Amino acid sequence: MGLDGVEIFTNASGSHHVLRKAHARVDLVTMATTKNGGIYLLANQKGCDGDRLYYDGCAMIAMNGHIFAQGSQFSLDDVEVLTATLDLEDVRSYRAEISSRNLAASRVSPYPRVKVDFALSCREDLLEPLSEPVEWKYHSPAEEISLGPACWLWDFLRRSQQAGFFLPLSGGVDSAATACLVYSLCRQVCEAVKNGNQEVLADVRTIVNQISYTPQDPRELCGRILTTCYMASENSSRETCNRATELAQQIGSHHIGLNIDPAVKAVVGIFSLVTGTSPLFAVQGGSSRENLALQNVQARIRMVVAYLFAQLSLWSRGARGGLLVLGSANVDESLLGYLTKYDCSSADINPIGGISKSDLRAFVQFCIERFQLPALQSILAAPATAELEPLTNGQVSQTDEEDMGMTYAELSVYGRLRKVAKTGPYSMFCRLLTMWGHICTPRQVAEKVKRFFSKYSANRHKMTTLTPAYHAESYSPDDNRFDLRPFLYHTGWPWQFRCIENQVLQLERREAQDLDGVD
Repeated sequence: MGLDGVEIFTNASGSHHVLRKAHARVDLVTMATTKNGGIYLLANQKGCDGDRLYYDGCAMIAMNGHIFAQGSQFSLDDVEVLTATLDLEDVRSYRAEISSRNLAASRVSPYPRVKVDFALSCREDLLEPLSEPVEWKYHSPAEEISLGPACWLWDFLRRSQQAGFFLPLSGGVDSAATACLVYSLCRQVCEAVKNGNQEVLADVRTIVNQISYTPQDPRELCGRILTTCYMASENSSRETCNRATELAQQIGSHHIGLNIDPAVKAVVGIFSLVTGTSPLFAVQGGSSRENLALQNVQARIRMVVAYLFAQLSLWSRGARGGLLVLGSANVDESLLGYLTKYDCSSADINPIGGISKSDLRAFVQFCIERFQLPALQSILAAPATAELEPLTNGQVSQTDEEDMGMTYAELSVYGRLRKVAKTGPYSMFCRLLTMWGHICTPRQVAEKVKRFFSKYSANRHKMTTLTPAYHAESYSPDDNRFDLRPFLYHTGWPWQFRCIENQVLQLERREAQDLDGVD
């Protein structure tokens, strides 16, 4: 089209948000107009699509490889209009300098034209000052997390006609990050109302059921729309309870503390009554099956309690409406299946389900500085733990990474290789040989790959019940839309693991021969 003389291109786009995607958008537009000249008008949808996607605006006006106007990437405004004053003569003179383009243009087949009697400008426009190029301002990934999922939560809240959110707050990084997203939402709502957004004001008045209410303080608004709950058990430490309570106080949420032990003992008691047997934790001499079952009972009780309080906690306070239950399982835990089916990961929506652990930690650090939430420092410093096994001398004896048999950093690498690079066990092993060859032997790489694929395939069935989550990563394991794969695998991967083993043996023999040659 450019070769045939088209000077203004419009793109009415439907491009959803993924972390770090803005760079790709800007590069595509600037490279296209650098190569061929012309004015490029990019408009994009804004808001939640009623599903897992959030469309993040990023409208722009570009000419000849430069950006002249930048729209907001995240905001609560339903509509945004972007303008710039440009001169078509700049397009023509730019193209005239590209001799190879002119030669190609002389041979192009013409596009059909529709002649219309109108003008883009008038004589008086001669005095209009032209727009100057601007430098694109990118959000950091941590800023994107603070804004995108928060806007997505706002759309879900106002369209579902619920009165707020209920969040099980464990004192760990994931649930703390989810709480911070609701707090970020409250900050954005107060800012939008302060800037005169009447639609946001009308929506928030409907949510809190108060026609004269005007939000001014994010903490006060957070106390109205967010209920957090620490659900302790005999395996919970005092430290995690204190961290959850301190964070709730700093963001202003309505916080509840309760103990689930009576419910856990009642459920296990039913089993013992029927079977005549009493399961024990591993540290008490129980088998791995008993140990896992006792952990899962606690986790599932928390889900039942969460939904009970989401439905009735406002009623108990004399307020109308119900609450949306928020999940807080990150993308890496979902990928490995390091969660209990139908536990607190089962919720209405999950704003962090498409975000990696490493990005979440960076986001929490961002919140410490941007939102002035010092309670997050101790949460960030503490080891990640499910606290489902008995304490040792009052201290946590169980950590996530020890349970998983791998680090969260390794999980992110596995996730991208599996989904984005489309690797299976053997091809992942081959990739990691070069990536990790300086820190691991071939045998160690092989064991890591086998451990990941064994656990991934054994737990893949959990993806069928995964809570709808904000889509922020290209390696999301959500089988509903982004990762349409089987959920029943042969967990032993016999052919693939045999290929890996044969390759390891060959490499070890070669290394032994090299050492013999040196001797």
